[in-house]
Amino acid sequence: MTASGATGAIAFRDVHFSRGAQPILRGFSLDIAAGDTLALVGRSGAGKSTILRLINRLLVADAGAVLVEARDTREWNPFELRRRAGYVMQEVGLFPHLTIGENIATVPRLLGWDDSRVQQRVAELLELVGLSANGYSSRRPDQLSGGQRQRVGVARALAADPPILLMDEPFGALDPVTRAEMHREFRRIQERVRKTVVLVTHDMAEAFALATQVGVLSEGVLAVMGEPATVARSNDARVRPLLAPLLEATAVLEPRS
Repeated sequence: MTASGATGAIAFRDVHFSRGAQPILRGFSLDIAAGDTLALVGRSGAGKSTILRLINRLLVADAGAVLVEARDTREWNPFELRRRAGYVMQEVGLFPHLTIGENIATVPRLLGWDDSRVQQRVAELLELVGLSANGYSSRRPDQLSGGQRQRVGVARALAADPPILLMDEPFGALDPVTRAEMHREFRRIQERVRKTVVLVTHDMAEAFALATQVGVLSEGVLAVMGEPATVARSNDARVRPLLAPLLEATAVLEPRS
């Protein structure tokens, strides 16, 4: 159980992970409740992407335990586990030789869904992410804008209806206006699908815009975790540098006396 009493979808228990002689996580512990959106924020090299890869068992902890739905990831069949966790990347990674519909249908077809079910799911997901099936299903990725490709990436990650969504700086490559649009779209989509989302970013403003919980990583441990308003008020020396760009922007916008 989490501190709030909700059932935990994902948990880290005193996890250690190193790359060669370089420690990345040092006794990292965390609970994520089902249906929460957690944003992990930290400098480059803080271990944010490592945490995502430990969740879907692309990596295995050196010590400690990573639990998904109360099972240690070492006990999961890795392919079954990854079908439980959709993955959205910054560069999207759409297959350029496939149409948009075929990209979204990749996992359902691997799972043996029949054609009618696949086509219905593709149409549902395109509608969910704000793209019409008639207008976009037959297009190729190079015929879409960056924001449209990112929407398709989200649709593809949701195709088999996984309970968990992992997002690795998904909007980092977008221009500021498109990025703000995608933030609004993400909130709208999450309101409908209520997945357990783990998002990693170096941008505290993005974390506050998207997450119900924000965690700050520093030197391989969880420095602070809480609701956005709580983290924004933190005086922790490990948190303040990440808040600085946001505070500077706010100061510029405040009326001068």
